[in-house]
Amino acid sequence: MSTIKATYQAVVRLDVREVTRRLNAALGPTLVAALAGARDPKSPHKWAKEGGPEPRHQAVKRLMFAYEQWQAVADAEGEHVARVWFIGANPWLEYDTPVNAIRQGHFKQVANAAQALVDDSFSG
Repeated sequence: MSTIKATYQAVVRLDVREVTRRLNAALGPTLVAALAGARDPKSPHKWAKEGGPEPRHQAVKRLMFAYEQWQAVADAEGEHVARVWFIGANPWLEYDTPVNAIRQGHFKQVANAAQALVDDSFSG
């Protein structure tokens, strides 16, 4: 089973509040808001709180997907590399950042980019 698939199985067992807490800790709420498509950079703090507002459906999709990619890259390469990967220009994404690509809904391309990094392959 690929690393990404194993990570997916672990992530789907988490609720969105826990995922948001973990992404806030790893990337910071400003980046989490950006990748989720939230206008308010404080939204991730609110989403992470018990009893706080629920993110919209599209934001939940982006958050869950982002955490899955975060975990796969961090497990393979470490948290520092994962953070740089999320905010850096990425050749697998035509030099866009994963944060921006996730916000735009380019999930397949981001998943391929994460898998390529984990597998240490490039077929650009």
